[in-house]
Amino acid sequence: MAEMKTVATETAPAAIGPYSQAIVCGDMVFTSGQIPINPVSGNVETEGIEAQAEQVMKNLGEVLKAAGSCFEKAVKTTCFLADMADFAAFNAVYAKYFTTKPARSCVAVKTLPKNVLVEVEVIATL
Repeated sequence: MAEMKTVATETAPAAIGPYSQAIVCGDMVFTSGQIPINPVSGNVETEGIEAQAEQVMKNLGEVLKAAGSCFEKAVKTTCFLADMADFAAFNAVYAKYFTTKPARSCVAVKTLPKNVLVEVEVIATL
């Protein structure tokens, strides 16, 4: 069995439940879903899908970096939107970060933590 390592960084929001920011297993990293929390204040400070998506990407970037990976090494993402009407605006932000076009699922959900508009999780190589 591959060794598992917990990833924790203060440059991304702390976990708000019984989970880790990410787990490295073998040569893969599995991030927890990131929402648009400012890691300094611990609060959601952005409104609108574009601004919230940008904060999510910043948070994901920090978690990936702490794990020894980056956006370019992403192989799969799962994206959760509070409203599918935000799909095009979300895609515009997403495309700036995930330039290698990893596999992806994107679904609308009834409610996200803290009533945010977007959450994204990533599986990447190291």
